[in-house]
Amino acid sequence: MGELDGIAWRTSSYSTNGGDCVEIGHRADQVLVRDTKDRPGGALTVPRVPWHALLDQVR
Repeated sequence: MGELDGIAWRTSSYSTNGGDCVEIGHRADQVLVRDTKDRPGGALTVPRVPWHALLDQVR
């Protein structure tokens, strides 16, 4: 998991302790998304601009 060390991860305010959530982290010009049930399993990496465009569309 070394490359994901030191990233400040956060979950949605709507998340519960049921474990069916994702966490979001930021690194340089990337947004990282990982499953809370499998944190060591890696993360999806999305460029920051398309990520924010997606969020604008779903709001």
